[in-house]
Amino acid sequence: MTRPGPVGAGWRLPLLAAGGLALLAGLYAALLLLGFGLPVPRPALADVHGPVMVLGFVGTLIALERAVALGARWALAAPGCAGAGGLTLILAGPGLPGKLLLATGGVLLLAVYRVLWRRQPGPALLAQAAGAFAWYAATLLWLAGLPIPDLVPWLATFLIATIAGERLELAHVALAGPGPQRWFLASLAALIAGAAAVTLWPAAGAHLFGVGVLAVVAWLAVFDVARRTVHARGLPRYVAAGLLTGYAWLALAGLLWAGAGRTAAGARYDATAHAVFLGFTMSMVFVHAPVILPAVLRRPLPYRPVLYAPLVLLHGTLLVRVGIGDGAGWAAVWRWAGAGNVAAVLGFVACAATLTVRSGRYAVRPRPPGLVAAGVSGSR
Repeated sequence: MTRPGPVGAGWRLPLLAAGGLALLAGLYAALLLLGFGLPVPRPALADVHGPVMVLGFVGTLIALERAVALGARWALAAPGCAGAGGLTLILAGPGLPGKLLLATGGVLLLAVYRVLWRRQPGPALLAQAAGAFAWYAATLLWLAGLPIPDLVPWLATFLIATIAGERLELAHVALAGPGPQRWFLASLAALIAGAAAVTLWPAAGAHLFGVGVLAVVAWLAVFDVARRTVHARGLPRYVAAGLLTGYAWLALAGLLWAGAGRTAAGARYDATAHAVFLGFTMSMVFVHAPVILPAVLRRPLPYRPVLYAPLVLLHGTLLVRVGIGDGAGWAAVWRWAGAGNVAAVLGFVACAATLTVRSGRYAVRPRPPGLVAAGVSGSR
């Protein structure tokens, strides 16, 4: 008698492929926005670059991992709507169908967290659910007609709250007393309140949002176990290096928001947005891919030192882009450093694909909820 496969096993690869297509389309749109003379598709990808990357790609990954953690077939509808929404934006532009699909994905992810909450409530899961709410809020505001730059605080909150919640899920075993969790909840409240303030009072709200971002970064800097595992070897050190560097970029974005306030275009907008969505978020994707792929596809992505190459390239080219391209206003440097960002992401995809194909098939034991917690549990 054959044993039944894991729930939704046949849908995982297509859903991951939808996220991958969103990533490739988003990178192509990035090159167009950088001014490279590539063929411009219709509708223009540049008009949906941000939502496709954040929700179509990263949102699909996060929702897929959460669905796998829940173990319910219906939960796959969340990454399904996110992936379909991203593809619809690519093919049809920023119209109602794509926006509605992404909004539905956010609602379904909230439903997944509701079921997970019944199993194991706590501040870590609350933060991740707050991230899903921020996803939904961003899509509602987009449906209401707000431009994409006004959605950036909510899109950033989705990623920051989700990742911070997963880091708390790991760190709680080493936390003494209720103080650290109270600090975490206070910083999370400041982040959500700041995002809401940006929508209600754009000028003053951006400063408050920056304070909320810095509060979350401060908590991570003090309590994240990456401060210790960076002295380890192998995968734990690789994960910790990516995390700590990502937190530095997030701190820069928080300082720009808190000090300079709202921005919707120009060099400061480019620096702030890409400090969050490239320096912070993409770094998280890089270092947790050895966990995401085995947990989702049940195929290993073994750690190898070559994975440092795209990580170093990402942060090095982003530093040049922000420091010289945006900071000094050197357009040519900005453009080619941006191309280096794209090359870093594509290089990581190539490394991950090669290592996965070479690794062969193996069975992965079911893991508890918490992508990041599962990812470095062996380094405790």
